[in-house]
Amino acid sequence: MSNSYVNDAIFWIEIEKVNPNPYQPRREFDEAKLKDLAESIRMYGILQPLVVTRKEVYHEHGGMSVEYELISGERRLRASKIAGLSQVPVLIRSGEENSQLKLEMAIIENLQREDLNAVDRARSFERLAKEFGLKQSQIADKVGKSREYVSNSMRILSLPDEMITALQGGKISEGHTRPLLMLVDRPDEQLVLFKEIMAKKLTVREAESLSRRVATERIRNKEKYLDPQIMEMERNFTESLGTRVRIEKGKEGGKVTIDFFSPDDLRALLERLNGAEKINATIANQVPVVAENSAPIDDRAPADIKEAEESDDLYSLKDFSL
Repeated sequence: MSNSYVNDAIFWIEIEKVNPNPYQPRREFDEAKLKDLAESIRMYGILQPLVVTRKEVYHEHGGMSVEYELISGERRLRASKIAGLSQVPVLIRSGEENSQLKLEMAIIENLQREDLNAVDRARSFERLAKEFGLKQSQIADKVGKSREYVSNSMRILSLPDEMITALQGGKISEGHTRPLLMLVDRPDEQLVLFKEIMAKKLTVREAESLSRRVATERIRNKEKYLDPQIMEMERNFTESLGTRVRIEKGKEGGKVTIDFFSPDDLRALLERLNGAEKINATIANQVPVVAENSAPIDDRAPADIKEAEESDDLYSLKDFSL
């Protein structure tokens, strides 16, 4: 950074004089982890000073007071308040720090600690682009990531609000956004896939396989005008059965394809189709137990996840794992 710290000295200031960073990209803080950090601070103190700027406030009726605005160290500040500290150690940056630098430093700190969720990270990058006119390559240089990583992060914001909310709440993983984004120009199919991910706890690979199949069919049918009645029947079947249904007409008759991913899915389909209360006990006994509140699994290997994050061709058909 071009600006230096004031003699690189650490000052102790009253905690109530430190105002939060208005450009803090992180919106959610884990209360349990904050309490753990607060306990650590009680025992060992704050090992890394906060970084702040100093601001002189002149009062209307005379006199002057000093306030400080946080640049980095939001978690330490919050935990220090929980721990009941009256003062905190700070490094004071000299000069007036501009808004862009405050946002950059807050983003970098969170990225280094891996504290930003995918949505907050994407919104931070978008803010740098929109408010300060930075190109994706410039953002990448500032945060120490590749341009593709920045670009793929920002694409998440093109998803519908309910999908962004699910991602932010941990109901789906960032890996699940990849197959959803493959269908961004087919909102109906995208919504069906999202509901299947949520209801059936599809893994990332299962969601990718399904999205790939839909995208492949889209390419195959690109120049083929389907019967509107058949398309309407497909939609009705999909809505009624809660899974993807495809109808293919042949010269004589045709076939109906119904997707399922587990014995549980198959049992539910049979119950809907037959209106039966129970089905064969053999199938029922093979149904795996799935916790109701568990999130869909990102079953990709760490190397596959890293490669996907850095891939410039992230949403290409050929880039999907099988």
